[in-house]
Amino acid sequence: MSETLADIGEFGLIDRIHKLLQKESALALGVTLGIGDDSASFQPRPGYEILVTCDCLVAGQHFLPDFITPLDLGRRAMVVNISDIGAMGGRPLYALVSLGLKTDTSVADVEAIYRGFIMELNPFEASIVGGNITKTDDALFIDITLIGEVEQGKLMLRSNAKVDDAILVTGYPGQAATGLQLLSHSKSTEGLREHRLVCAHTTPSHRAREGQAIAHSGFATAMIDTSDGFLGDLGHICQSSGVGAVLIQEKLPVNEDLRNAAAELKLDPYKLVLQESDDYELIITCPPDNVTQIRSAIAAVSDVPVTEVGRITDSVGDIQLTLPNGTHRHVIPSGWNHFSK
Repeated sequence: MSETLADIGEFGLIDRIHKLLQKESALALGVTLGIGDDSASFQPRPGYEILVTCDCLVAGQHFLPDFITPLDLGRRAMVVNISDIGAMGGRPLYALVSLGLKTDTSVADVEAIYRGFIMELNPFEASIVGGNITKTDDALFIDITLIGEVEQGKLMLRSNAKVDDAILVTGYPGQAATGLQLLSHSKSTEGLREHRLVCAHTTPSHRAREGQAIAHSGFATAMIDTSDGFLGDLGHICQSSGVGAVLIQEKLPVNEDLRNAAAELKLDPYKLVLQESDDYELIITCPPDNVTQIRSAIAAVSDVPVTEVGRITDSVGDIQLTLPNGTHRHVIPSGWNHFSK
């Protein structure tokens, strides 16, 4: 029988986590005091601004416990936060992790969750510097506060898009949403765990390195990640910048996996690209003359595709979709909303 939290208690678990982090985790730049006291401390670097973000994952609301391993759950939870730092052009440094756990939770599962955190933080030489553990009788939850840095003058905002800017997007938005549809509607989930679209839902990828490269290039005007879905987050850019947008349907990136799954599910692949989704791609705006430079900046750090999908317009808050026959359709910039009906 596997060891549970009831067997070792809160402080026994904290000791296990501390030893795990000491053995397997990098020590982030500037940490002067890590886990072990009432607070952690770090020394900011001169010439850099501090970025802070937080996100919470709740079982049944943000992930399906039956279809994700503890290791992948830890990775997913950290990616969500790393993506926010990257979308501002920053680099993650320090994480504070709060967990809500049940008494019968396996100790090995908790350690695997932390190994997932470490897998995503170590490539940035970032580390966990503290957190909190509490008992819950309801759904398991993970709440992470992530602190990062960005060079002064390089901060990317969603509020600087300009009329006539090109709209670019990395990767293939909609894959995670399609993976969730496959899990929800397939009569049998046998073999689905390894499906690339299901993996896009359970273990999404962030674009933090790409975001840093874009910010450092100085060629973009605005940037945001697609955590609320492509249309929802493009809507955030339009609202914050006081602009509108026109998208060209035929230019929206649809890969073969998504197209095949859409046919199987009898869904419109373009709606899957645009709707709410747990993808963490980047939407970037820039002057049309800077598109090549943005592509080059991204190509220097990864091979993720970059697609130009439309233009920023002066129709404040209005997003139009240009269909293949040349007609235009108004689309509502809706995305993920925790409290929608």
